[in-house]
Amino acid sequence: MSRRGLAALSSVLDQAASSATNILVLVLAARLSSAAGFAAFSMVYVTFSVLLGLNMAYVGQSVVLEHGERRAVVCRSAVAFTGSASVLVGGALAVVGLLLSGPAAGAFLALGAVLPLVLVQDGLRYCFSALRTPERALAADALRLVCVVGALLLQPSGASPGRLVLVWGVSALPALALGLWLLRPYVRGARADLRPYLRRGHLGQRFVVEFAVGNGSSQLAVLGLGVFATPLAVGALRGASTLFGPLNVLYNSANAFGPPMLGRRGGKRAVVRTTGALGLVLATLGAAWAAVLYLLPDRLGRQLLGETWSSAAALLPATGAQYAAMGLGTCALLTLRVLAPKATLSVQVVFSVLSVVLMLGGYGVGGAQGAAWGLAAGSALKALAAWTRATRLPTPEPATPTLGPATPSPPAQTPGPATSSPPAQTPGPATSSPPGD
Repeated sequence: MSRRGLAALSSVLDQAASSATNILVLVLAARLSSAAGFAAFSMVYVTFSVLLGLNMAYVGQSVVLEHGERRAVVCRSAVAFTGSASVLVGGALAVVGLLLSGPAAGAFLALGAVLPLVLVQDGLRYCFSALRTPERALAADALRLVCVVGALLLQPSGASPGRLVLVWGVSALPALALGLWLLRPYVRGARADLRPYLRRGHLGQRFVVEFAVGNGSSQLAVLGLGVFATPLAVGALRGASTLFGPLNVLYNSANAFGPPMLGRRGGKRAVVRTTGALGLVLATLGAAWAAVLYLLPDRLGRQLLGETWSSAAALLPATGAQYAAMGLGTCALLTLRVLAPKATLSVQVVFSVLSVVLMLGGYGVGGAQGAAWGLAAGSALKALAAWTRATRLPTPEPATPTLGPATPSPPAQTPGPATSSPPAQTPGPATSSPPGD
């Protein structure tokens, strides 16, 4: 297998290890806790998940767009900023814990204490992506998976939420130490500069808005659906989307590790060809996965989702269409992120809101089936809009070759065959959008 193939495989496996860690933490916490204790743990873990997403958007997504000699400085600065910001946020969470009572108080105190460990450890993944060494991220995240599962398995039944959060956070120390050690050769001698993260107009600010709109709107819409819809409809939508979790691993891998690899493809045409082919592959996988789930015997389906299976299975064609469209849309947004990072915000905002409107309207027309097809239509429209914008981006003009110092030309020469040197190579992907964004 080529080095590029190994890098792609390492990227997918790293995202799988990270996702498996998050899933197993919740499963083990549920087995060890009482109902009230797991509720408190879940509330704290949701808080952590939001902070993790914000850090990914503000720091991680801007890091993976870097290339060239600045990568060492950017990686060291990203680690320093994440560590500093997480200490401040951790202090605020500790204050929240002191103001609360009951099981959640100790859980928030523990999260405040361990937040710098877990956020910096996760943030190293994006540094290794920018450095085009995803196998190092895989090594650290695999160690993290082993440590957190082992540490939680040693806890007694009925352990308090605070204890579980503290054990979960402290178990990140070995992976954090390994990650920093693997990063050290690449950033040795570079000086951290936190000023870009504090300036107005930092690219991460746009990505934070995208994260808030793209993730928050859909989550709040499904929760809001429960106000006037039956719990069965909400459970069916949740259950159907849960079955497509493996595809989320692939989509997240493309977002996290795609930009540095695409940065080596050359100009706009090469990037669009690559992401277009990848989009077709992901869309095909989405449709194939939906077909596999649809053909599952009811006995196996009930083992996966229990009583929710029968209602979720009816939504599989619509959810499969949604995830096929999401595969195309993910690669379209990835294209824009590499060629014109500022161009993704308007697409995300407009079509995320449109997806919510279509979901709610679909429910009004056809119940849970209508809501699922509304989400599929929203994803398809977002993919179409993103690809339309990507294909309309201007192609960078070749640079004018420099022929050396100007010399007086002889008078009135007769033109002959061109003898100038060939034009310079087309520059790589731009890191900002065209003026018309």
